[in-house]
Amino acid sequence: MSKVKDKIYEWKDRLRSEKMMTLVIVLVIIIVALAVCAYKKSKAYRQLAENSYNHAFYQLIEYVDNTEKLLAKSAISYSSEHATETLANINKETALAQAYLSRLPIDTQDLENTQKFLHQVGDYCYSISKKTVKGEKLTQEELDNLTQLHQYTVDLKNTLYQLEADFYSQTIKWGELENTGKRLFAREGENLSQTSFSNVEEDLHQYAGLIYDGAYSEGLENPDIVGLVGDDIDQNKAQEIAKAFLGEDRISEINFSEESQNANINCYNFNGKTKSGDNFTIAVSKKGGHIVSINCDKKVNGENISEDEAVNLGKEFLQNREYKNMRETYYMKENNVLTVNYAYVQDDVIMYPDLIKLKIALDNGEIIGLESTGYLNSHKDQRELKEVKITKEQALELVNPKLEIKATDLAVIPTEWNTEIFCWEIKGRNEESDFLVYINVETGEEEDILMIVDTPNGTLTT
Repeated sequence: MSKVKDKIYEWKDRLRSEKMMTLVIVLVIIIVALAVCAYKKSKAYRQLAENSYNHAFYQLIEYVDNTEKLLAKSAISYSSEHATETLANINKETALAQAYLSRLPIDTQDLENTQKFLHQVGDYCYSISKKTVKGEKLTQEELDNLTQLHQYTVDLKNTLYQLEADFYSQTIKWGELENTGKRLFAREGENLSQTSFSNVEEDLHQYAGLIYDGAYSEGLENPDIVGLVGDDIDQNKAQEIAKAFLGEDRISEINFSEESQNANINCYNFNGKTKSGDNFTIAVSKKGGHIVSINCDKKVNGENISEDEAVNLGKEFLQNREYKNMRETYYMKENNVLTVNYAYVQDDVIMYPDLIKLKIALDNGEIIGLESTGYLNSHKDQRELKEVKITKEQALELVNPKLEIKATDLAVIPTEWNTEIFCWEIKGRNEESDFLVYINVETGEEEDILMIVDTPNGTLTT
């Protein structure tokens, strides 16, 4: 027993020694470092999973939103050809929505009805598209079913938007869902009333019996680039054109940066600074010396002019630079800047392929951005238009009678095959949504349907 005590005392003496203390401290540091490293790795893995779930969730929202808009269009479509395309796109969008829904950290059984709903919407649309592809029109019952499916999809979309707001405010985190699953949804359901997955699940279960088992603002690249007229110019000439377009009294310096290609248009690119200290870039086409784009980093503080005043200032700006007969179409406001699409008008016919996009500062009406690739790709001063064989009255008879007509115009619209179609543009309202229906002036075919979306920041089309 005394020997054991002696060894204990000996060990204590050694521990008191400087070397032993150093060893113990080093070991403690190593243990702490390993723990910190493990914690950081665990946190990084959690963040990676959170980012993955966020991506899947936002993709789900996008595809459900697309499905809702397509269903709204399909419910008023009166053309077999257009209905076939719309129904096929619904089938595709619901399949993608299902794929991203399955990636969320929620037990599949918990969202069984939501998955089933998306599957059945796509399946139903695919089923009735077999009729339209043969040239048959949808029956009134089928149109009514599409209208009901649209409303159910609106409910689902609103639920997703509410959950998005909760995730953004960190009321809910994906890690909590992974751990608690449907119980969290149930708990949130008490707080969110009709805007929770729990309630949608319950509602969709009741619908199962019904179901089987910013127009043309993006522009299209035209390989011919018909609006790009004139001889080739050199860099010096391009710089003179850029200064004159911006206004020499507005800029303090301008310098050449590089040659590049912007949407198949060879450009001279310049950068510079305005007299107010803002940086800008401007691209001038090598052929003809046309302005392709302008971007200014001006910080816009507040709104001192109205949207109508800004639209008129933009139109005046274009008029003074030889862009004649331009009419505003749709716009978006963001960070005190109004982005407006202007389309060329020939003999009261709107030419949607010939679009110029302007960014207008709402503090003083200054033009701080321009994009003209659509205009340069497609513009002709005088198009040879087809004969209007379908009268306005006949065109109105060819749209869904549910559509409450608001306005009718003639318009040329672009296609994905770089062609153009002369149409009657019929604006109408069905239930709570506004639409643009395009009827071919020669054949009476329904060429396209766009939904008009009014947002707090402007009016867009989808």
